Amino acid sequence: MSKLSHYDDRGRAQMVDVSAKLETKRTATAHAFVRIRPAVLKKLPKNPKGDPLEVARIAGIAAAKRTSELIPMCHPLMLSHLDVRIEVRPRGVKIVSSATTTGPTGVEMEALTAAAVAALTVYDMTKALDKGIEIQDVYLLTKTGGKSGEFTRDGKAQKQSKTSGQSKARGQSEK
Repeated sequence: MSKLSHYDDRGRAQMVDVSAKLETKRTATAHAFVRIRPAVLKKLPKNPKGDPLEVARIAGIAAAKRTSELIPMCHPLMLSHLDVRIEVRPRGVKIVSSATTTGPTGVEMEALTAAAVAALTVYDMTKALDKGIEIQDVYLLTKTGGKSGEFTRDGKAQKQSKTSGQSKARGQSEK
């Protein structure tokens, strides 16, 4: 097992020094699911607070840009692209976020933050209709770039070229 890089030799938390790392293209895709009763799902378009799915999409994008302010050892990153896609499903709302940067460290936390905050926003915008709404399944789907290479949740990552920093990983759907 690898050593946790956010701890020094004395076990104290530290920000990892990425100054010697190469800048490469890095991507990440994350997932969240908000379980909502069908009766509440039907009321989404009529929400007096506005369209909860559009507000959640924008909240996810805004949150990803502030990830380093929320997670203490996270590096501030210049995001090249961020997207949050939200889809109504029979049992709730599926959220998939994707983040891209060119830099010395990955964007997994930005993608995860976008998905989690979008899910929290859906809850906030619909909690008056049902307090039993559940946020579930917040996880990383894919990651590319960097020394650790590619990751896909289904375990079928293709080996990354050491020179290109490009990937062929794809997300998967659930719910």
